[in-house]
Amino acid sequence: MKNKILKEILDWTKAIGFALVLAFAIRHFVFATSIVEGTSMDPTLEDGERVMYNKFVYLVGEPERGDIVIIQRPTKNYVKRIIGLPGDTVEVSEDHSLYVNGKEVEQDYLNKQAIQGTFPFSEKEVPEDEYFVMGDNRIVSKDSRNGLGFINHDEVIGRSELVIFPFDELNWTR
Repeated sequence: MKNKILKEILDWTKAIGFALVLAFAIRHFVFATSIVEGTSMDPTLEDGERVMYNKFVYLVGEPERGDIVIIQRPTKNYVKRIIGLPGDTVEVSEDHSLYVNGKEVEQDYLNKQAIQGTFPFSEKEVPEDEYFVMGDNRIVSKDSRNGLGFINHDEVIGRSELVIFPFDELNWTR
């Protein structure tokens, strides 16, 4: 009887230990969460929403234009959209149109007001191992145009996948 109880306790301990190790591995290497602070990604992401982001995706691949990424800086994390990849040229014309490598880019994730809020800037070339990012709420966003500068590859820690809180806002971010 005593051996049976000890064996059962040992089995439970192993199961709990395995679950904790698995949860730690998933949290550390695959998925994590971040809170959206501010309105720079409105209307795509709103202030206070909690997003789940994929940490693994950029261990096996590279960020793509249009990805919503989590950027880790020493004082805080930022959530922004990748506009320019390494080697690209990026500019916004006087009529607020976005051009990447000389071709106009459709920004169907933005409303007309956000597009009109994108102030013009001359062509910028994105250095190797860096990215050009902007928030979707261009009027208020601190991004590659005005404060964050180009984003180093090592600062991109994941791709936003899912709004997980508030629960009534549960939705994919892609």
